Amino acid sequence: MNSITTSFIRRLRDRDEAAWFELWEIFGPVIRGQLFKWGRGQIRTETIRDLTQETLAALSGSIDRYDPSRGARFSTWLLSIAKHVLGDEIDRRSAGKRGGGKRGASFDESFMGASRLPEADEAYERNVFCAKVYAAIRAAESECEFLPFQVYRMRIFDGLSGKAVAENLGVSEPTVSRHLTKVRGHLRKRLAEMIATYSFTPEELAEAERAGLSQDDDLFDEALADIYHAQSRLLREDLLR
Repeated sequence: MNSITTSFIRRLRDRDEAAWFELWEIFGPVIRGQLFKWGRGQIRTETIRDLTQETLAALSGSIDRYDPSRGARFSTWLLSIAKHVLGDEIDRRSAGKRGGGKRGASFDESFMGASRLPEADEAYERNVFCAKVYAAIRAAESECEFLPFQVYRMRIFDGLSGKAVAENLGVSEPTVSRHLTKVRGHLRKRLAEMIATYSFTPEELAEAERAGLSQDDDLFDEALADIYHAQSRLLREDLLR
């Protein structure tokens, strides 16, 4: 694993609250969406949120044992933990109906074997990737000056022309171009760092290139806008549940 990923795992192992919160913020909506899908409307929103917290807590407590050489992507391993936690909840409900008790199965390294993991569909894998990219966008937004990032947002995410952006913000079109270049460079840097932090296999590290995020500026902007809008929709759906 790369040094960035190793550093993040060390923070989780040391029970760094900020690291745990990062997991909740970035991957929480994706896991909740998957749990809702599995629950088929039979599990209440409050329970889903509790199960998401249990999933990420289990991840933070065992991620230092994650071994990508055993054939599992990080995203698929995360999915297996969520399914395990949901299974425990269903077992508890079934035991309650029978009037008896049943202890949930313990989570251990056996779930890391590729043959033991649940199959992750394309939509889930894309949601996990989009969550990483969206986190990079949010990080870049917090670090950039307000005006340059607003230029990028309006030009790329809102789809306005350079002339319209210049008129709305009271700047020249060459200034718009300079701000675009500056923010794009910052986004590329933060994206590389975010992908490295939460990617544990060569396949995961190559996702950005496959998504067009390592291409020329126009393709980068187009791909980033698509991901931004897709993740924004997921977050809105998460809030409405």
